[in-house]
Amino acid sequence: MTNQIMQKRRINKSVESINSKKLSIQFSLDGFSFCIYTQDDTIINFSEFDFEKTAVSPENLLDKIEAIFASEVLLQQDFTEVFAVHQNQLSTIVPDPFFNPKNVTEYLKYSIKILNDDLIAFDHIASISAKSVYVPYVNINNYIFQNFGEFEYKHHLSVLIEKLITQNTAKEETVFVNVFKNDFDIIVLKEKELIFSNSFSLTTKEDFIYYILFTLEQLKLAPEKVLLCFLGTIEKESELYTIVYKYVRNVTFLKNPSHFFTNETSISNHSNYILIN
Repeated sequence: MTNQIMQKRRINKSVESINSKKLSIQFSLDGFSFCIYTQDDTIINFSEFDFEKTAVSPENLLDKIEAIFASEVLLQQDFTEVFAVHQNQLSTIVPDPFFNPKNVTEYLKYSIKILNDDLIAFDHIASISAKSVYVPYVNINNYIFQNFGEFEYKHHLSVLIEKLITQNTAKEETVFVNVFKNDFDIIVLKEKELIFSNSFSLTTKEDFIYYILFTLEQLKLAPEKVLLCFLGTIEKESELYTIVYKYVRNVTFLKNPSHFFTNETSISNHSNYILIN
């Protein structure tokens, strides 16, 4: 049902021998990953699963996640804290002055299809004084609660924007492109200010460069001058990087400051930016 593409223990100490552990998980219709931390945020396990076939529904996604939990002994433990990240395109950003919790459905209905029984959630993004309004996978939340009890969850863009703003030091506009298997995010910052945020489907490399160039055009950012930082599942050897570099020459990869990347891991420094602290 799933194909495990990576499992890397940070150190040799066994996870089972540590009494107080924290768990962070991230999931989408394309995959599932998790990190186990000590109380001082040292990563002692990171595992990532890539689904051979994209889940066609939240119910199908739950089947895949249940299979992972059944086979992964590391997930069959008690944790002092559990944090879950919902990764999907079912979200929008609403500035605090315009936000009313009674209108959450209204904020989403013009950009995505809302079903009558959909739960609408929102996260507060303090760094930009805004709310991320989104549709979480309720059945996955229920399953996590059944396994661990109370836990915290957020949308992936809430986590991503907060982390990028915290770490961004560039005074000029910087374009961050966060790549997943079948979609990607474009976030544009100027110092600590959010200029643009959106998510797009990724089918071909032509889709990829089209949305990037269209975003630059709308924001009046010169492709030959602007800094573009990649993160996520993209490498310099990929066709996505190659086609972008034909048009945007100031391209780099965002370095995750986590100490997880300082030793001999086979994980790219710019990957799993949302999950790995």
